[in-house]
Amino acid sequence: MKYLGIEPKRLRFAVFEFTGCEGCELQLANKEETLLAFLGAVDVVEFREVSSARNGAYDVALVDGAISRTDEVERLREIRARAKVLVALGSCACFGGVNRMKNACDLDQANREVYGDHPKETLPTRAIHEVVPVDLKIPGCPVSKAEVERIVQHLLFEVPYQFPVYPVCLECKQHFTVCLFDKGQLCLGPITRGGCDAPCPAGGLGCWGCRGKAADANIDEFRSIARERAHGEREIAERLGFFGGFEEHS
Repeated sequence: MKYLGIEPKRLRFAVFEFTGCEGCELQLANKEETLLAFLGAVDVVEFREVSSARNGAYDVALVDGAISRTDEVERLREIRARAKVLVALGSCACFGGVNRMKNACDLDQANREVYGDHPKETLPTRAIHEVVPVDLKIPGCPVSKAEVERIVQHLLFEVPYQFPVYPVCLECKQHFTVCLFDKGQLCLGPITRGGCDAPCPAGGLGCWGCRGKAADANIDEFRSIARERAHGEREIAERLGFFGGFEEHS
């Protein structure tokens, strides 16, 4: 269907899941008011949650979840070899996510505690970019579908996408959300990359940093302020390490 005499470009999209809850994939299928326009802009050739279709020919691969098994490594490499563009979708794919916390444990012992006499193969959790080259990372737990839609538009028009460099705090100010630090909560908003529209603080929950570190984030000063407000080192370290986006600082 042409618009102003121009044949629109439809990229072939495929969505794949690895270790994770698949919540980021559900985000793509949600928000019904834009779903038809979204599906009309791209050609979805493989997406297990919404279609039984399978087609190995795709331009863009959206990869959800972290890597924690040998078979996942092999499968991811095959996807990377076929995709012109590979996108890490969500915090698990970008940083390792909540799954990455198991790396601090004895994996054999944890395996026995969870699976008893029937242990499963497991590896230290890795983000997608630690296994194969990644062209674009879309953080969030889950991702913002509005942000994904904007990025898809940029891919269609071959225009580079610029992620926000400001922290989540700016979006709280824009929405007149009362600072949760002032309410006694620990909140990573001052050091977490914005772009999510700050739904967690608006709902009364301090930011847990699912979008990773903001540009020029002053982690040392944040720790100092958090300690001044009676937050202990263990609480701060747990919050910084929860999604893996601040792993080197947790």
